[in-house]
Order: sequence, then structure tokens, then C-alpha cells
Amino acid sequence: MSRFHLILFLFLASSSPLFGQSKLGAYLKYAEEKYNKGDYYYAVELYEKAMEIDSNSVSTLWKYAETLKSYKDYRKAEYYFAKVYDREQGGIYPMSLINLGLMQKHNGKYDEALETFKKAKKKFYKDKKSYEYLKSKRELESCLWAKSAIKDTANVNYLRLPETVNSFDSEFGHNLHNGVLVFSSLRADSINTAEEVYSTTYKTRLFQSELKDGIFEKSSRIEDLMIEKLNTGNGTFSADGKRFYFSLCADEGYNYKCKIMVANFDNDNWSSIDSLGEIINEEGANTTMPCIGELDGQEVLFFSSDREGTEGGMDIWFSAIKNGNQFSKVRNVKTINSRDNDLSPWWDKTSNTLYFSSSWLDGFGGYDIFKVHYQTQFEEPQNIGLPYNSPANDLYYFKSGDTSYFSSNRLGVMFSKNPTCCSDIFTTFPPLKIENPTPKETLADLNKRLPVTLYFHNDCPDPKSRDTLTKVNYINGYGEYRAMLDKYQLEYSNGLSGEKSEEAKEDIESFFIEYVDQGVKDLYLFRDLLLEELQKGSKINITVKGFASPLAKTDYNVSLTKRRISSLVNYLIAYENGIFRPYLMNNAPNGGKVLFNQVPFGEYTANKLTSDNFHDQKNSVYSRAAAIERKIEIQSVDYIQDDSLLFITELSPNFIDLAAISQIAPFSKTLQFKNKGNAILEIDRIEIENDYVKVTIPNVINGNSTVPFIFESNKTLPKGLFSFPVSIYFRGYRQAISVMINGEGF
Repeated sequence: MSRFHLILFLFLASSSPLFGQSKLGAYLKYAEEKYNKGDYYYAVELYEKAMEIDSNSVSTLWKYAETLKSYKDYRKAEYYFAKVYDREQGGIYPMSLINLGLMQKHNGKYDEALETFKKAKKKFYKDKKSYEYLKSKRELESCLWAKSAIKDTANVNYLRLPETVNSFDSEFGHNLHNGVLVFSSLRADSINTAEEVYSTTYKTRLFQSELKDGIFEKSSRIEDLMIEKLNTGNGTFSADGKRFYFSLCADEGYNYKCKIMVANFDNDNWSSIDSLGEIINEEGANTTMPCIGELDGQEVLFFSSDREGTEGGMDIWFSAIKNGNQFSKVRNVKTINSRDNDLSPWWDKTSNTLYFSSSWLDGFGGYDIFKVHYQTQFEEPQNIGLPYNSPANDLYYFKSGDTSYFSSNRLGVMFSKNPTCCSDIFTTFPPLKIENPTPKETLADLNKRLPVTLYFHNDCPDPKSRDTLTKVNYINGYGEYRAMLDKYQLEYSNGLSGEKSEEAKEDIESFFIEYVDQGVKDLYLFRDLLLEELQKGSKINITVKGFASPLAKTDYNVSLTKRRISSLVNYLIAYENGIFRPYLMNNAPNGGKVLFNQVPFGEYTANKLTSDNFHDQKNSVYSRAAAIERKIEIQSVDYIQDDSLLFITELSPNFIDLAAISQIAPFSKTLQFKNKGNAILEIDRIEIENDYVKVTIPNVINGNSTVPFIFESNKTLPKGLFSFPVSIYFRGYRQAISVMINGEGF
């Protein structure tokens, strides 16, 4: 239906007696017709007219929300999916809650989306093999990942290509060949749900734009590849540049949705257009997005298809090419394919890396761009991060030299109606190199990852021990802890039945996903950033705080939290055959060092409502409330200056445990301070955040000597939990000696 005919229809529907009694039915009928044909913009207008007559129909609200989702109007779609769910609680439209969460995620509302997916996961728990349950669980994990990963942005700039390439409709980039950008353009107001480049009203065509002196010239349609009444797009050249593969997509009435074609290419001319055989174009399947790559020295054709054997939605497949036109048996790239769509493969021969987009793996929005390295086999996929990806859909990645290109419908595209309706082609490029970055610029990447929180099973590691050190590697302990999920679910649901029992099990599983697993993912990211800094020769001081649930006594818990911190250090020592060891042992050739400042709180900060009853282990051990208290936190990272005070002094202990203490009871604690160097140390200043504590120390400490540091108070202490940090600075040193004083006044 053309724009003119739509206006004519709306006029007749609103004024003619013929439509008087059935306007609502007519609007809904034609809206559904437009939706099924992919004309989402027109369908939106028709549904809005229908809602002017009846806005209470849940069915109409659902169809309108679905159309807004397909039209990629994420803000409005979120609002109307929320209305649908409020009305029917997922009873009529089970996907209403999941779609609400997806729209919240598209809008960058990760905290809200997280809570929505938790609800959805509980709703679908009865069938844990269903798509709805698995999607809810997957998106819950993806939101947690996005909340953490949004702290990191690649050191690149990006911009939208000019109007010589992009338009107010949709553009998708494919490759830059001999200085000419080949791309697809759908000159329409909307595109279909899976980002496929075909529509019944407007046709997708292949275009080209020459890049001259860094400027893209006005684009032109490739007339030789235009096939009347059908859609063409997704172009890729063979390794020798003599063949050009592209997609041919049809409307209703054909035995395929899309299939892959090939044309000869010579002297800027395309000829001998033909379809690839049934080995590639399986009858009845949607086969599209071809890309030429190379595996083990063999030219291969990558493509996306929903052919038989697909994991779900569209999968990425490949086939080896012999003699230019013979294809081997098609194989599925199982490492990356998922229950959702996996699209737009692109092969980088310089790094043996396959790039693709997926709506299932950990991402910021709908489709994110991923990469997977190949070395005799495909490894695990990795999200390529910001700013390549966004809360919107990001696809069709490719690279030319140091410059990357991708297509996205993120905020900032050209549009006439809906700011995220249509995709443009963007480019990214590295910024100017800045020599000798300052410590603040590099340390910021580490600190913005904090806190990194790691969780433990009760009394682990080394149960019933009073040691402050352990041989346990945290990741090994995490694996054993994670394997206890079934035990936690069984114990925490003990005594419950039916829906209450299942809710308790889901609650514990969500804790493991949201906290325990996410802590490990955060640790891996922190670890890699820390290693980068140390390999530059940086000297790093890391403050780690330890916590425990209130099941055991205070002095025992302080030792336990020290063991937990020790297990983290053990993990770093063991990682990659000891790559951190020289930095931890202070013998790295480049001078890099890492020290851990340990602050074991025991159970002082634990929620006092958490059970400490040994005979009530359902609540004191296996409950979410108890489990969330058993943790350590990497809380701060600082640079250590050369000749740091930390290397020539020793304070034992560096933590004062007052336990439960009367507010009016005076206290006095003596710590032993050792000057291990030959030089005399002079007190510069003492910093205390309050006036409860008085510190008595000598003004001058001779070399190679030990003196008492006395901490005391005669004042009324605060009621409840308290923590007093005390920092002692010495003349000529930036680094401070720190002491934590913890207790609970009563």
C-alpha cells in the first residue's frame, strides 16, 4: 500500500458511512496485513487509529506493542508491553514480560530489565527447556554482563558515514573493495524484525560509493545486480576478486525467502548471474549474508541460514570452495550458534577471526557484534564492546586497514519519524596516540571495575581452621561452590511445597547467577586490566576487604576472611603458569609490583537479621541472606610511588578488633611498628575521620627499630556497627600506613 493509498484508506475509514459500523475491524484487518508484509510504519498508523476507537482491548494493545517493537520504537514499545503485562500478567500473551524486558534493555535500563527477567524466569520455571525460560535466564545474565561491561569503552572514535552513503532509510555495509564501499540500502520507512534486508513494499538494492581522499563520493545503485520485483543485498567478493556473492530475497509465493547468488566481476562489470546449488541454497530455507573467508588455507563461504540442523533462528554455516564453483558439505559453526539469530558473518584474514552478530550472547542490547578466533578450531566468542555495540542493534561489521565499519540503528542515525527505526553505516578509527599517559588515565580503567565481589560457601576455604593463609585457589573453590547449587536449592526449599518451593529454588539460582557467577566474570576483566598495568612496570596497591556471615565467633571470622583473601592471591599466583608471580614476589624485571592491603571485617558489617543459629542451617547457611554476607571485595587500587613506605615498614596487626563493646567502655590497643630501613622516619601527620580515637606514637623512629603505636579512646563510642580508618603519614612519603578499627557499640 503506497503512502497515497494509506491516506485515502484512512480518509474513507473516518468519513464514509460504508466504514461507519466496522471502522475498528477494518483498521485492525489492514494493520495486521501491513504487519505481516513488513510495512511496520503503516501498521503503526493503523493500530493508532484503532486505539482511538478502543484502547482497552488487550489484543489491540499487544498487536500495537509488537508492531512498535518491529518498527524499533523501543521507548513506546516498552510502555505498551508494560500495559499489556499489567492487564493480563502473561496469561494471554506469555511473551509480554520477556518483550518488556527486551525493550527496557534496548533503552539502556539494565537494572529495570534485570528485575523484569527475574520475574520472567520465575514465571517459566515449570518448563526449564522452553525457549521462554532459557531466554529469560540468558537475558538476566546478559543484563548483569552489560552493567559491568558498560564501564569499559574501547579507545576508538566513531562517526556516521555522510549522506552520500546514508539516508533517512536503512543502510547496511558489506565491504570496501579496491577503494569502493559496497553496501545495501532499503529505501523505506521500516525493515523487518530479524534485520533481514527485504520488504514487500520497498526493495533492497546494492549500492556503491567510491572513497576518494578520505571522502565517500555520492553513491549509485549497481544496476547490473538489480533484479525486478526481488530484493538484492549482502555482497561479498571472492578471494581473487573475480566473483561476487550476494543475497536474492523474495516475497510470498516462492520456495525460498533468501538465497545466495553469484556473479562474475571484471573491470567493474558484473555478469553471468546465477544461483548457487542446493548444497548451499537448501529448498525452503532462508539462506543469506554470504561472506568469503579462509580456513586452514582453504577458501570458504560463510553464510547465515535457518536450514535443517540449525540450533535456533538463523545459524552461521560454512562450506569449502573448490575451483571457484564447487562446494563441500555445509558445516555448522557450533561454537557460536545459539537459540536466537546469529547473523552477518565477516572474516578477518589478518587475524584469523570471524566477526558476527547475535541476539543471544552477552550484549548491550538486541544484536551485538562478536568475534571468534580460529586456530584449527573456533574458540569461544567475545563481545567486541563499546562503542561498536550499543543498546540498539549492531550488525554487518567489517574492517579495512585500521578502520572498522558497522551498521546500527542506535540513537544518532538519520531518521524522519522514529529515532531508532533504521540503520546507518558507522565507522570507527583509532585516536591519535598519546605518548606517556599519566597514571590517572591508566589507573581509571582498573578503578571503574570496582568493587569486584567474590563469594564463598560457609566456612570455606579450609573449614574449622584458624589459619590466616590457605593453599586453595579461589577459582577452584568457586567451582566447588557452584557445584553445590542443587544442595542449596534443596536445603533452602526444605519444608516448602508447590509454587513456594519452586520460588525458593529460583531465588537461590538467581543469587548464584547475579552474584557468584558475575563476581568471577568481573574478576577476569579486572585481572586482565591489572596485568596490563603491571606489564607497563606499574606498582600497584590493592585493598581487599573480607566479610563473613554471623554464624561463627568474631575472632574465628576474622581469620576466615583472611583465608578468603589469601585464596584470591593464590589464584593470581597460579594464573597462566605464574604470570603474576614476579609482580607478587617483587622481582619482576620491569620493576612492576602488586601488594594486597588486607582488611578482614569478619561479620561486623553483616546484616544483623541474618540467622546465626547453627541448628537453623536453612537460614544461617543456605539462605540467600546468609550467602550474600560471605564474600571478599576488591575495593580500591592505587599506585605505589618509588621507594614506597610499604616496602620499608611493617605494622602488626593492621586491624583492631573491638568486637561488641560498651559505648562507655574505654579501650587501649597497642600495635607494633617496625622500621625495616636504615633511614630515620619522622611523623608528618595523622588522619582520622572522627575524634573518637587518639593515637600515641613517637615523632621519630630510628632505622631498624620497633616501636609501639597506641590507639585508645575515653569517649562515648557510637552505637551500632562502626569502622574508623586511621592513616599515618611520614615525612617524604606519599604512601600512608593504614589501620582499621572495627566494632559494635552497645
